[in-house]
Amino acid sequence: MTGPTDPDDPAQIQAEIEATRAQLGRTVDELSARLDVPARTREKVARAKDTAVETYRESPPVVISAGLALAGLVLGLVILRKRRATRRTSGATTRRKR
Repeated sequence: MTGPTDPDDPAQIQAEIEATRAQLGRTVDELSARLDVPARTREKVARAKDTAVETYRESPPVVISAGLALAGLVLGLVILRKRRATRRTSGATTRRKR
C-alpha cells in the first residue's frame, strides 16, 4: 500500500511540480524587479523626495541653509575649475609664443 509520501505517487509528483513552479515564478518576479533599473531609480528618487519634504517640514531653516551652502559650494567649484582651465590654456599659448 502506498502512503502520502510515496515518491512514485503521481499526485505527490504533481504537487511537487506545482510547488516548484510557484517558487520559480516568485524567483523570476524577484529577479525582474531587481533588474528593472528605471523602476528602482524612480523608487529611490521618490523616497529621497519624501525624505527631503519631511525634513523640510520638520525644520525649514536648516534645510534652506543647507541648500544655500550646497549651492555656494557647487558655484565655488565651477568658478575654481574655470579659473584653472583658463590658466592652463593661457599658459599653453604663452609657452608657444616664446
